[in-house]
Amino acid sequence: QNFIVPGSGIRCCAPQTSYYSYCRCPFQSGSEAAGVSARLMAAPPAERGSEPPGGKRRPHGMLKLYYGLPDPAGETLAGPGRGELGGPTDINGPHFDPEVFLTKLRKECPLAQLMDCESDMVKQIRALDSDMQTLVYENYNKFISATDTIRKMKNDFKKMEDEMDRLAANMAVITEFSASISSTLQDQHEQITKLSGVHTLLRKLQFLFELPARLTKCVELEAYAQAVRYYSKARSILHQYQHMPSFQGIQDDCQKIMADLAQKLREKFRDGGSSAKDLAECVELLLQLGEPAEELCDEFLSHARSRLEAELQTLEAELGEGQPQGISGPATDILEFTDRGCNSFVSNMCLVIASYQELFVNREGAEEIARMAHDKLVAFVDSLMERYFALVERRIQLERGVGDNSLLVRALDRFHRRLQALAKLLPASRAAAEGTEIVVRAAKERIRQYLQALQSFYMDCLTDVRQSLAAPRLMGKDSPNLAELLSTISASILNQIKSVLTYVHLFTAKDITFSNKPYFKGEFCSQGVREGLIVSFIKSICQTARQFCESAGDKGGSTPPALLLLLSRLCLDYETSTISYILTLTDEQFLVQDHSPVTPVTGLCAEAREAAQKLLNHYVKVQGLIISQMLRKSVETRDWITTIEPRNVRAVMKRVVEDATSIDVQVGLLYEEGVRKAQSSDSSKRTFSVYSSSRQQSRYAPSYTPSAPMDTNLLSNIQKLFSERIDIFSPVEFNKVSVLTGIIKISLKTFLECVRLRTFGRFGLQQIQVDCYYLQLYLWRFVSDENLVHFLLDEIVGSTAHRCLDPVPMEQSVIEVICERG
Repeated sequence: QNFIVPGSGIRCCAPQTSYYSYCRCPFQSGSEAAGVSARLMAAPPAERGSEPPGGKRRPHGMLKLYYGLPDPAGETLAGPGRGELGGPTDINGPHFDPEVFLTKLRKECPLAQLMDCESDMVKQIRALDSDMQTLVYENYNKFISATDTIRKMKNDFKKMEDEMDRLAANMAVITEFSASISSTLQDQHEQITKLSGVHTLLRKLQFLFELPARLTKCVELEAYAQAVRYYSKARSILHQYQHMPSFQGIQDDCQKIMADLAQKLREKFRDGGSSAKDLAECVELLLQLGEPAEELCDEFLSHARSRLEAELQTLEAELGEGQPQGISGPATDILEFTDRGCNSFVSNMCLVIASYQELFVNREGAEEIARMAHDKLVAFVDSLMERYFALVERRIQLERGVGDNSLLVRALDRFHRRLQALAKLLPASRAAAEGTEIVVRAAKERIRQYLQALQSFYMDCLTDVRQSLAAPRLMGKDSPNLAELLSTISASILNQIKSVLTYVHLFTAKDITFSNKPYFKGEFCSQGVREGLIVSFIKSICQTARQFCESAGDKGGSTPPALLLLLSRLCLDYETSTISYILTLTDEQFLVQDHSPVTPVTGLCAEAREAAQKLLNHYVKVQGLIISQMLRKSVETRDWITTIEPRNVRAVMKRVVEDATSIDVQVGLLYEEGVRKAQSSDSSKRTFSVYSSSRQQSRYAPSYTPSAPMDTNLLSNIQKLFSERIDIFSPVEFNKVSVLTGIIKISLKTFLECVRLRTFGRFGLQQIQVDCYYLQLYLWRFVSDENLVHFLLDEIVGSTAHRCLDPVPMEQSVIEVICERG
């Protein structure tokens, strides 16, 4: 059909209806073909098989369009040929209206563009015709091919039916012939059976007459088993007909040949170079020849013993005995040693047991011989396994390394596995139980070694701390940070404990056979690892800490005070959290199934706290003695009667304040501040002198009388009765203020006692006044109660005044000037 665009002079062509009438697919109706043509006509050029840049049209594009499948490679029509999507001008849409489309083209497009559009539509229509024809032809050919195939199958089945009919006819003929042959041979069946029996008898007689030659040939070829088999088959017949001369001769020849064979078998049996398989074959043949079973048992075990003892000697040589001095330990590791022992000795032992049982124990109809043979076997196995176990234990004792023990555990596992195999072969043997005991003893010894390793590691850590504390004093560097040292030693010990637990945990791994034993499920976890290793190590830490406190006086001077302080904090941390963490970690890794009593966490924590308290008390004592030693020497080495008028604070007092400040910093690195009592606002400026009452002037006025000292002593004693008692060596709390308070109490008490042993002049009293006022200026801030310092310094100055020949005190303003200048 042709139609002309109004006003444009363009003639458009539509597909001819007659074209589809002759190229319609065989499986399409007219409506289906018309639907295909409509869809193809409305498709863009890319969907209608237009040629891509490669020059070839896309195959099967029309099939996708026919079945309504999307074509991702399709291109949309651009330019004026593409209207509003889904509208009447959309040439690909279901609501396409040609009149509206052409009107739109006429209005919007110039003549040149309309000519291009016509040319494009013509090309598309031609491509559509070509693709449609190809599609129709392809489907038509497939249908024709399917029709031919069905026709051919019908012909083939018809031929098969004919052949089956012929087969049935042939089977009927064969059945008829078979029945005819059976009826014909029925009369001769008995005669044939009789002849067959005669033939069999003749063959047996022929075998008997040829038997000596056969036996001789087998012996020459060393086919001993074949010879015994021949003789065993003919022995009963020859014995039955031995009264006949012909059979008697055959029997004599055979017996002579078999006697020589038995002698050769015995020689081979006694030969040390024979393998276990050859031995088994020899024993089996000798038993078939009627040799005594007990004698064969002894010979079999004797030969096996010689071979197994040679393997034991090889293992013993590997233990490293006889090596030159300075070379210790075996040349191979324990896993290789165990593999060699299991693969050679234990495997051959299992082979001997299996062969022996098969030959002597498991024989039918010989229960008495089996019991005798079984008892001999058990004694034989136990004696040799005892020697093997001794070698294994000696090799285990050579494992002294405290690192990863995976080789040891794997070796013990293989050792235990092989013994289980031996126990299955010979349940009456004690080898399996003794092997398990060896594994248990090895585990216990390993725990003991790891405990010693932990203790040695702890002592090495303490040595490192000592060196760190001593090195700065020797090299003039700053003192080490105690908090860092504490963190380092705590982390090192904890990591070492975790490593040891990891190593020990290998004994209870699921892939280890002996981990299912009751000991490793219960006692090993509770009494071995928890109590014997972890608890014992924690107790050893506390015991070592207490040993630092047992030495007193000058004997304890070798221990740095900072080490005592650090250890006290370490023990306190253990009491606070570390012990609970370690035991919880142990209980989680080793699920204890044993209900035996164990050390409670509270008991260990109490022991650690006690050790920390003793260490801290000892630290206070040592530091107090160090300062006291300086004060004592400063008092004892000075002539207090003839001393000059004080102009400065003595250097030893400055040293005391410096040491107290250093100790305050040192303790503050590890302990909290603590609680102080409320301090007065004028603590550092408190008027400090010999006289604490308003009777100062009257007591030491020019009208001083001899009774004044008696009154002074009386008033002092009365004042002491109403003052609070000071416990110099009271327990120290775990805080900085308490530690400094204890040290200052010991120092000032020593100062007081040294003053009481000396006699002073006027300037000596005044020097003590200056020194005590200087101490009061600085020491009050370190203690929990400033009244304690004030009281002790009052006691020192008062005691000095009581022992002064000319008790004239220094003016308070002068004292303050001297101390401020100092």
